[in-house]
Amino acid sequence: MNYKISIIVLALVFSSSLLTLAAKQPVPPYDGSWESLQKMPVPAWFEDGKIGIFIHWGPYSVIGYRKGGRGYSEHVPKQIYREANHYYPFVRKRWGATPPDFGYKDMIKEFTAENWDPEAWAQLFVDAGAKYVVLTAEHHDGWANWDSDLTPWNAVDKGPKRDLVGDLGKAVRKHGLKYAPSYHRERHTGFFAKELYAVHSEPLDDIAEEICRHPEAALLYGSWFSYDKAFVDDYVARWKEIQAKYQPDFLWIDDVPIFTRDGNKVAAGQFKPEIKYFYDQYRLMITDFMNDGAARGQEVYCNNKGRNRNWPDGVGCLEKDNLKLEVIGPKWQSCTTFGTSYGYLEGDQYKDPERVIHEMIETISRNGNFLINIGPKADGKIPEPQVEGLQTMGRWLKINGEAIYGTRYWKQSDQKTRNQYLVFTTKGKRLYAIQLSRPVVPFTITGTVEWKADQIKSIRLLGSKAKVTWAITPQGLKITPPQALGDSFYAWSFEIVTDTEQHHPNVIINDADQAFKRTRKVDVEGMEK
Repeated sequence: MNYKISIIVLALVFSSSLLTLAAKQPVPPYDGSWESLQKMPVPAWFEDGKIGIFIHWGPYSVIGYRKGGRGYSEHVPKQIYREANHYYPFVRKRWGATPPDFGYKDMIKEFTAENWDPEAWAQLFVDAGAKYVVLTAEHHDGWANWDSDLTPWNAVDKGPKRDLVGDLGKAVRKHGLKYAPSYHRERHTGFFAKELYAVHSEPLDDIAEEICRHPEAALLYGSWFSYDKAFVDDYVARWKEIQAKYQPDFLWIDDVPIFTRDGNKVAAGQFKPEIKYFYDQYRLMITDFMNDGAARGQEVYCNNKGRNRNWPDGVGCLEKDNLKLEVIGPKWQSCTTFGTSYGYLEGDQYKDPERVIHEMIETISRNGNFLINIGPKADGKIPEPQVEGLQTMGRWLKINGEAIYGTRYWKQSDQKTRNQYLVFTTKGKRLYAIQLSRPVVPFTITGTVEWKADQIKSIRLLGSKAKVTWAITPQGLKITPPQALGDSFYAWSFEIVTDTEQHHPNVIINDADQAFKRTRKVDVEGMEK
């Protein structure tokens, strides 16, 4: 099959469909401008659901190794060629040859998914308390996890020989979860090139030789090593194919470094011509996605990735890897790892489950969503520490879910003292005070200093039947925890029922640059700065 012709045919069919629809459909809600897209609402399922599962799974999962034993293993396919002195001996020891005789394209046959059970995954995600799932449809490596007509390097034609995106979508939606195949192709032009983030580059020497020996490899490594029109059109066509086949609930795009590299500063309106075209196509692509969802009555949304945001603020939720705002910010999402990598990394250093749960609670108290990542092995098995982490989250949420799902932020996100740490959420007239340390002594919520006793209807500890005693003091509401703390662990949620709406919508730090201050700095390779 001529895949470039397929791209053109798909684009023509899509354009024809748009003309037909335009004659029949009412005026769409988004007119193609950024200003229009800035008015997109946060869907109720996203605002209320709070918890998602991110999945990095592809041929890079075969490798399971990174120099130094930490960092983003899904970036290793390019590192093999860029740091040959380190990685070629590793590749030779494991596979008996090195590039250009044996390269990344040859590892794909070991990406088998032979032990993958999408139904079991879906049940695990439900048990973990997730409300939506984000699977990598394509990472920076050029591999498509879906049944694609645009590239032979896809999971139906090679490797697993099944539609990973489609099969998982059917399984999770059967359980009522929302679904989003994520798209990371924006860095593909430089992934196997001599320059990572340049408008025009050329392939690394051994990549060029592999393509010369095996011309089909060009459709994996890159028929283009530049952000020219052909690449951008192919980029859009692949997303259109995902959109048409799977009707995602969310358009998840990774951050786009070229928007701030090689002479481009999109926030200041500075573009090289090729990147201006790319930027404009993103605007139209997001517009079409939003209008397509609206035409079907589907509430859809998107993200705005990176501290240097991809698009104007207000177009989707703010997002950054392992993001942890210290303030209540505009709607945001933290795509958080259990370890140091997103893709499978053998022997990764995993966070303590208590830390993960605390990060989740803090994120939600500050108007964020918590997208926790797993990196399955090439055969479809999820590493046991990640399974245990998800199960632990699920057990905690079964006890404390009332303080998480459907909640909104309070007038302050937290209260710290020498020995105690409280985090707050609200739901209608309920205030939830969540203790991140074991509540063995009385504590006072200073933000309630003006409250009166008759404003409080009841107080209880989720997961416990024991009576909670309390009193109004000059310093605020004082709560004395019961001796029997019940079933909870790692964090304890006190539900305070009042006669007043507890959500304070006007305390958001709307300026994203201000909200991002003092957050952890991680580069696009996953290493701390």
